[in-house]
Amino acid sequence: MKSHILTEKHQLGIGGVAIGTAFENITDEQAHEILQAAWDIGIRYYDTSPWYGLTKSERRFGNFLKDKDRDDFIFSTKVGRLFHQVPESDVPPTMWKKPLDYDFLHDYTADAVQKSIEDSLQRTGLSHIDIVYVHDLSEDQVGDRYPYFLKQARNGAFKILSELRDQGVIKAWGMGVNKIEPILDCIESADPDICLSATQYSILEHEDAVDRLLPTVKNAGVKLVSGAGYNSGYIAGRERYNYKDVIPKGMYEKRKKMSSLAEKYNISLIDAALHFVLAADEFASIIPGASQPEQVKDNMNALQTNIPAEFWKELKNEGLIYEKAQVPE
Repeated sequence: MKSHILTEKHQLGIGGVAIGTAFENITDEQAHEILQAAWDIGIRYYDTSPWYGLTKSERRFGNFLKDKDRDDFIFSTKVGRLFHQVPESDVPPTMWKKPLDYDFLHDYTADAVQKSIEDSLQRTGLSHIDIVYVHDLSEDQVGDRYPYFLKQARNGAFKILSELRDQGVIKAWGMGVNKIEPILDCIESADPDICLSATQYSILEHEDAVDRLLPTVKNAGVKLVSGAGYNSGYIAGRERYNYKDVIPKGMYEKRKKMSSLAEKYNISLIDAALHFVLAADEFASIIPGASQPEQVKDNMNALQTNIPAEFWKELKNEGLIYEKAQVPE
């Protein structure tokens, strides 16, 4: 039986995409205020990646957390890209509004994973990393190179991360991806503990995950963390969906119907979205990002909101959520 590192107090964490300037140019001071708000309301799971802001988010998390008691929080970051400093004119175009002056290469070999972990420890100033996710090893990120990189990871990243876990250097590892297949492929060939499921499971879109992902991780004893449980802000009313500006057909109408139903029960769609994800036995945590401190507080308020059972019944009766999806009892 795997030991699960995330406990009930880690059900709500904070992710580092927004702090890495994904959606707007958040300053160092704003990032500190967001992280301080998270700490003050009791959040003790912090997830980031060197990819976010081309190492900017990871540095910001480390700058905030390095003075905290290391036993008081869980910290996760990611491997799969190696970063090197370049002149500002050579910084590649990315989704980040204000990244640092770095370029990168995908590399899932054992040596690259060890180098990535060493670099992350240096950037953050932390004594150790609790959870390491193999990041963006999926077709939406590496395209037709996926089979090549998967083989590289099977011979490299997966093996070395299991060794580092068994040696006590890290506490757990798994995939951090936007697609279902890479998690299934990893479980088939390795022994991950926990996977970051970024855009596969939300109150708006979850059927495929219910049918294929959740049974597999349950059988393998692997837990999940939800990385985009609000579809990167779409549930909160933003006009972006899973980090893209293209909204899937029919999703606007679905969101509108769900929001109206939530209002009927005096709750918000954010409240419902958070509880929906955590209702699934396989999910240990949800880690929404935040562009301002108020959003962090809203997430904690959502966690503490009681949602009537009738709301979930009505969603299923209206066909707005999958009949097989687990809902809060």
